[in-house]
Amino acid sequence: MANRVLARVHSLRERLDDTLAAHRDEILLFLSRIEAHGKGILKPHQLLAEFEAISQSENGKRQDHAFKEVLMSTQEAIVLPPWVALAIRLRPGVWEYIRVNVNALVVEELTVPEYLQFKEELVDGPSNGNFVLELDFEPFTASFPKPTLTKWIGNGVEFLNRHLSAKMFHDRDTMTPLLDFLRVHNYKGKTLMLNDRIRNLNSLQAVLRKAEEYLSTLPLETPYAHFEQMFQEIGLERGWGDNAGRVSEMISMLLDLLEAPDSCTLEKFLGRVPMVFNVVILSPHGYFAQENVLGYPDTGGQVVYILDQVPALEREMLKRIKEQGLDITPRILIVSVTRLLPDAVGTTCGQRLEKVFETEHSHIIRVPFRTEKGIDVAKEITAELQTKPDLIIGNYSEGNLAASLLAHKLGVTQCTIAHALEKTKYPDSDIYLKKFDEKYHFSCQFTADLYAMNHTDFIITSTFQEIAGSKHTVGQYESHMAFTMPGLYRVVHGIDVFDPKFNIVSPGADTKVYFPYTEKEKRLTKFYPEIEELLYSDVENEEHLCVLKDKNKPILFTMARLDRVKNLTGLVELYAKNQAEGIG
Repeated sequence: MANRVLARVHSLRERLDDTLAAHRDEILLFLSRIEAHGKGILKPHQLLAEFEAISQSENGKRQDHAFKEVLMSTQEAIVLPPWVALAIRLRPGVWEYIRVNVNALVVEELTVPEYLQFKEELVDGPSNGNFVLELDFEPFTASFPKPTLTKWIGNGVEFLNRHLSAKMFHDRDTMTPLLDFLRVHNYKGKTLMLNDRIRNLNSLQAVLRKAEEYLSTLPLETPYAHFEQMFQEIGLERGWGDNAGRVSEMISMLLDLLEAPDSCTLEKFLGRVPMVFNVVILSPHGYFAQENVLGYPDTGGQVVYILDQVPALEREMLKRIKEQGLDITPRILIVSVTRLLPDAVGTTCGQRLEKVFETEHSHIIRVPFRTEKGIDVAKEITAELQTKPDLIIGNYSEGNLAASLLAHKLGVTQCTIAHALEKTKYPDSDIYLKKFDEKYHFSCQFTADLYAMNHTDFIITSTFQEIAGSKHTVGQYESHMAFTMPGLYRVVHGIDVFDPKFNIVSPGADTKVYFPYTEKEKRLTKFYPEIEELLYSDVENEEHLCVLKDKNKPILFTMARLDRVKNLTGLVELYAKNQAEGIG
């Protein structure tokens, strides 16, 4: 049965036609119940509840057939009597659309634009041929290699390395672009990897063999400086490694790629080529600082995440640069591009430049995104770094949009990290945009997300679920594949979850902060009395609002803003109803 659900849409329609013929009365009753809900959108749990209500025979036997399989994969139903349209998710990233006439029991296939147009009638009524702006990003990536298997979603680098290595294996000339890159690679005018003595692939191979043979006579710990002059004379510059062992390993990998390329060697080699020395991280939040800002707008995870990310990133950059045998000082700039706050209210938000704690070469730089004089952040960044950045990382919707604009202007690589895509948090926030937009400005946010997703070079996510959900739930990025905002535009192909730009990098944790409860010696016991005072004191003050009437009841600790999407009342309710843990 599961295999049948994965069938193509024409087979799906054929099976539905057969099912309608075999179970006409039952399906007609179900559709009539759905139609009785009236004009609107029904979610999966509502559809299955209605089907279960009528799928029991008098003897209590359940009727299982293809129509139920379709309902199990349906993410929403649009009811516009006498039609019911279904959005069917066959598997992550693969959707089909149909509609059924309740009166005639006729099944029609729908294209994405047709389904979205049908859905828009919930808000605007029949279109009557009115012009609608349609966005289709698929043609811009049509020639780019993409997988089709679900297992490759979020493993873009590995897929591309396999694709490229296979191409290299069958066509040696495919190595020429890599050779050209290594020959022109430099940092601030200083040549790296190869100089102009290497003219072609044959000369490169000959030089590498000569170098490998020489290195085999040296102890692995021999510093690069010991043989630097000789290497330079044959065409090899710094960047291969800081000692004979690492240089030999790099040269061996490149020789293997020239002889018989494979994806693992290619990924390892490219990962060791020195390319990233200056990184810009975008954070367009006004109150972005390291102290005394929590509580101001957007100063929770948005600030903490980046301030945790930067020291770890700098440590990794310093380690790699050293092992590559280079004497280069990396720089990381956290760019707060909203403004310099004239009234910093006890924070450092009025300072142009601020060093990041626990780092040597990382700073927060606060500059206007653009001033009346036309001075923009791009000029400030290049002036501070004395060069263009090698990588621009955007965080959150506004940061990703700013990163896209900067990356385009400067011509550098862009990384997008969404963190929080609001579209799945607020059901139907696209179709019923007018109900949400005044408060949440989703039209701006969804547009910024869509632009950044398609402009960026690669996207980092924490989990597969973030990209493509699970068997029965839609992923945050997947929800941007096709949607409509009536009165604004219709997205017929927004993002493709199979795009190899998606890569899963699960976040780590600072072991100084997060540790097993069994490691009692790491607990901050000195704060126990203060916590006790905050929880149980009968005196109210600026930090302690309200008092507990019944101090014998359990206390739940959670950190979140008071927003309904955080569902704090649901947490309390669930705990209270749990007979084992709660008080119910």
